[in-house]
Amino acid sequence: MAIVDDRPATPSPPTPRRRSNPVLALLRNSWRQLTSMRTALVLLFLLAVAAVPGSVLPQRGVNPEDVDDFFVENPDLARVLDRIGGFEVFGSIWFSAIYLLLFTSLVGCIVPRLRDHVRALRSVPPAAPKRLERLPQHAVLTDHDGGPEAIAAVLRRRRWRVMVRDNEVSAEKGYLKETGNLLFHTSMIAVLIGVALGSWYGWSGNRLLVAGADNAFCNTQFQYAESKFGARVQSPDLPPFCMTLEEFEARFLESGQPEFYNATVTVTEEGRQPRREEFSVNSPLRLDGANAYLLGHGYAPIIRYTDRNGDSQTSTVPFLTTDNTLTGEGVALFPDVNADPATGKRNPDLQVAFEGLYLPTAPDAPPYVRSQHPTERNPGVFLIGYRGNLGVDAGIPGSVYRLDQRQVDNGKLTQLGDAKLLRPGEKWTLDDGSSVEFLGTEPFITLSVRYDPGSTLMLVSCGVLLVGLMGSLFGRRRRVWFRVVPGGAPDPDGASTTGGSSLVEAGGLPRTEYPGFAAEFTQLVDEIQGTGGAGADGRAAPGSREGTE
Repeated sequence: MAIVDDRPATPSPPTPRRRSNPVLALLRNSWRQLTSMRTALVLLFLLAVAAVPGSVLPQRGVNPEDVDDFFVENPDLARVLDRIGGFEVFGSIWFSAIYLLLFTSLVGCIVPRLRDHVRALRSVPPAAPKRLERLPQHAVLTDHDGGPEAIAAVLRRRRWRVMVRDNEVSAEKGYLKETGNLLFHTSMIAVLIGVALGSWYGWSGNRLLVAGADNAFCNTQFQYAESKFGARVQSPDLPPFCMTLEEFEARFLESGQPEFYNATVTVTEEGRQPRREEFSVNSPLRLDGANAYLLGHGYAPIIRYTDRNGDSQTSTVPFLTTDNTLTGEGVALFPDVNADPATGKRNPDLQVAFEGLYLPTAPDAPPYVRSQHPTERNPGVFLIGYRGNLGVDAGIPGSVYRLDQRQVDNGKLTQLGDAKLLRPGEKWTLDDGSSVEFLGTEPFITLSVRYDPGSTLMLVSCGVLLVGLMGSLFGRRRRVWFRVVPGGAPDPDGASTTGGSSLVEAGGLPRTEYPGFAAEFTQLVDEIQGTGGAGADGRAAPGSREGTE
């Protein structure tokens, strides 16, 4: 005899819920927020806003002299801005933080979307829904003699992805939109990488180059007036080359506007023979490991000073241009003149300097303050002489293009009479018997020598970015289905009624906002009807929108 246990079963205790680690939950939620598209857009906007101070405030890497002037004019504000990186915006901690967060956010956005997009591209269009009449676009084709393969052939000609299942045809189109989105965001990442490469391994330097073999320039950091090196670049990493300005040609319109600049230089690179090259403003000089860009030009007066002992010194001094007529401003220093004939020692209180303006086309009568044209039609140099201690032996940094005004203010430099305009070949005899002579000019050019390893990547990325943007804006994903019902029309339950005619039921669904889908669906149905029959009964579901693309 079997024994049956009829006692009520004891309920099993509930399974305890696993408590999630709050730290892991916080990190997971933070990652989801960081890698959302909304966060990426916010960071992109913040990066654009953060770059504004770099355009408004002077930057040490671009123009350190302007930074020094800002400190002189606004000492209190400058100290605050300097403390927060206002004069080195693109290398500051807060700008780098936004930059890295944007990079991480874009990568986190793109990777899962790329995986889903590849999966969607490899999958086949889904099967048709049971009730096609509920789709936004719906039509019934009567007297259609073609089968599913004929419909599929029409769709393939229109570049639809097609899948045939028994008597059904599924088709899908418009993956260009998501492909464009991915290309756009991937290109943004590539642009950020290009900027980072330029910041780490790029360098640049500005140099004023006067014509003549005595003024040749070699590519070392100390020969640049201004230089900016990347974080991973040192002075020995610069490519070795030397350059000499041989000729310079400039043409101007009658209004003074420049029409043509062309420089001819002799370039000597390591392991190669010296060669002559020409370059202009829009055609830089391509070197091994760098590019040289022509920024501007001016004139360097050749001034010869003969001291009271009859000893002469000649100086070719660039006068920096101050306006579009190439009026130049500069100073010629002669610190080693008037030495004692017996001992050869120079007296620092007998140093001489000439400060003034160079006028390529000087007016015939005073005031001599501005050239009338940038071409040397009537050149002249308007000089003011000074004698005394120039202050060059004090070890205090100063500009070679300006006289130290402090030496004038404290009486260590005295002016030698009134200013005088000298034409080429003219001589000015001073009160102590010494003289200064204007011999002519040499042209000079302003160069910017640069190397940016990320420039090609950035150029290609920007082109791909525009292509992706066009695809994301104009690509529209949509699906259509066709169900062939041999010998009858479908009833509401999906079965077919008896009859001798073959019917095709069509439905369409836009996956994105697409006002022109109704017109495209109608054209598609008409083309399919034309390949296999003579009549169609099309209707759109309530709420569908008609329009043209």
